Amino acid sequence: MNAYVAALTEAMTMLSVDPRAIFIGQTAKYPGTAMHQTLVNVPDEQRLEFPVAEEMQMGASIGLALAGHLPISIFTRWNFLLLATNQLVSHLDKIPLYSGYRPKVIIRTGVGSVKPLHPGPQHCGNFAKAFASMCQTITFVVLDSPAMVVPEYLIALERPTSTVLVELSDLYNDD
Repeated sequence: MNAYVAALTEAMTMLSVDPRAIFIGQTAKYPGTAMHQTLVNVPDEQRLEFPVAEEMQMGASIGLALAGHLPISIFTRWNFLLLATNQLVSHLDKIPLYSGYRPKVIIRTGVGSVKPLHPGPQHCGNFAKAFASMCQTITFVVLDSPAMVVPEYLIALERPTSTVLVELSDLYNDD
């Protein structure tokens, strides 16, 4: 296991200690992407597998947060998270601006690996800057080194608002 994957595994283990934590998304419970391996220490009862329904997943994450849970919502690629833009930008980000509610969701997403084989532009976008310009209450962090991972997830855990943490899939393969 390389340093980036080890740091992500440590961060997910740290989050799972919080009794409010629930890990939701595609490959949250069953293997299928590299992100799944980082959940090895997360108890099965804290994992909720979701179908390919990104807007529904984000809506469910917001609902879980409003009910007092701490959703860690996993979207394996930014390009897939685009399908949840309405829920992310118009709801999760704006609810704190027009109500007394402060739903907090920690969102994991990734920029697809371009080596050893480039998957095409539909799998390797990084839209953190564009989304940060559209959002007022959500923080966006690109995790571009193993040293950033655990501290940034700890900050996200302590932050009173939602955070999108962007993983760089090419770092999963670095030694």
